[in-house]
Amino acid sequence: MENWYNKVMVQSLNTKTSTPFAAIAYVGLGSVYGKLLIGDKAFEFFNDANVEDAIQIPWDTIYHVEGVVSRSNKIGRQIVVVLNRQGNSKRQNHLRFSSKESGKILKLVREQLGNDKVVKAPTIIRTLINKFTRRKG
Repeated sequence: MENWYNKVMVQSLNTKTSTPFAAIAYVGLGSVYGKLLIGDKAFEFFNDANVEDAIQIPWDTIYHVEGVVSRSNKIGRQIVVVLNRQGNSKRQNHLRFSSKESGKILKLVREQLGNDKVVKAPTIIRTLINKFTRRKG
């Protein structure tokens, strides 16, 4: 019989972290419940069910972070981390998280990345307009 304390935990990239926030990571077709840590070197998510399962994103690989804001200027629960392009790829990878404390998380991310890298997520209508309009240049 294997005990929970015998499992090896993934080594954190951070030396200093915030208090863990309960969060959900949307990966693949499902969702994973876990803890979100904002640290001095990385944005980290650790799975509650499997301690070896983690998402670790160093700050220098993040292009920007989007927060969902409603029409009444209330911060929603969704947070989208947009990663830098890899190689010659035209697509950027998006990682979606959700938390009740997304406002606090976005403030901590802003301290690490700066004001220009924490942005308001585009609405569905804005996304459709961007898809169907031609870009000049």
